[in-house]
Amino acid sequence: ITCNVTLPMLGKDSFQEVDIAGVTMPITKYSFLVKDVKDLAGALRRAFKIAQTGRPGPVLIDIAKDVTANKTEFKPEVPKIIPRSTEQVEAASVEKALKLMRKAKRPMIFVGGGAVISGAEKELLEFAKKLDAPVADSLMGKGAYPGTDDNYVGMLGMHGTKTADLSIGEADVLVVLGSRFSDRVTGVTKNFAKKAKIIQVDVDPAEINKNVIVDVSVIGDVKSVLDIFNSRLEQLSHPEWMEKVMERKRTLPLTYNKDRLTGPYIIEKLYELTNGEAIISTEVSDVGSTVLQIYKTENPDHIRWSWNHGIRSWRCDRSKGW
Repeated sequence: ITCNVTLPMLGKDSFQEVDIAGVTMPITKYSFLVKDVKDLAGALRRAFKIAQTGRPGPVLIDIAKDVTANKTEFKPEVPKIIPRSTEQVEAASVEKALKLMRKAKRPMIFVGGGAVISGAEKELLEFAKKLDAPVADSLMGKGAYPGTDDNYVGMLGMHGTKTADLSIGEADVLVVLGSRFSDRVTGVTKNFAKKAKIIQVDVDPAEINKNVIVDVSVIGDVKSVLDIFNSRLEQLSHPEWMEKVMERKRTLPLTYNKDRLTGPYIIEKLYELTNGEAIISTEVSDVGSTVLQIYKTENPDHIRWSWNHGIRSWRCDRSKGW
């Protein structure tokens, strides 16, 4: 919420006037310029709805100075429940995805921040076991899948593990859940998962084929789509593939110099002393990467850092509205 100059002074390069809506357009989902106090309550209600509908994002409300001094009749309203985005889930796309999964001999799952926002932890665990596939995550997807589970192979990309990065190069089907394919994950995109048929599940259609061209896309809330997958997918088994990945996990672990005091050692000791139940707040750079690599969280809300404070804040109880 920002405040601007009075209505008569708007658009005249007045003292302290800023076209804040224009300035923030690339980083906001929507913007309001409130010129009438009668529109203020409606703008606030719409802003909350837009911010939480579909893919969550920031909304700007800019209020002219004289509007803040005016008065109007206010009628309270009970916030409406914002439903999960499922209207775009196409049966044909779901069927294509399931067909690829059933044919897969070396499937893999990649989890992004969308799985965290949708609160899909339970559904994701069930899906990974049904597909019988290793699971890697992004920085934003950390904690959506338990870091202590046998199927978990670590983060993917430049901050990732050798197991995750090598395995994705061998996978024949990759299921991507709520990830935008950041360059920190993919590296050179033309070389990313070259042997795999890629299934992308995302609530935002704009993310499909934006950075990586995929074979099948399913548009919708990750939790809701996983519910559908779990109800339709029979138990699959890939013993040879899983054994190969798990052997890689055993022989190529993350390591550090244990002859002196290091950041990884401290984080590892913190993990042991807290039994993995601490809530950790960290900045970015090496310390952030070290925490995300070493601390095996089972809860996406237990790792708090500057990149994900916003995304975690959207993990609200949708049944209570806003």
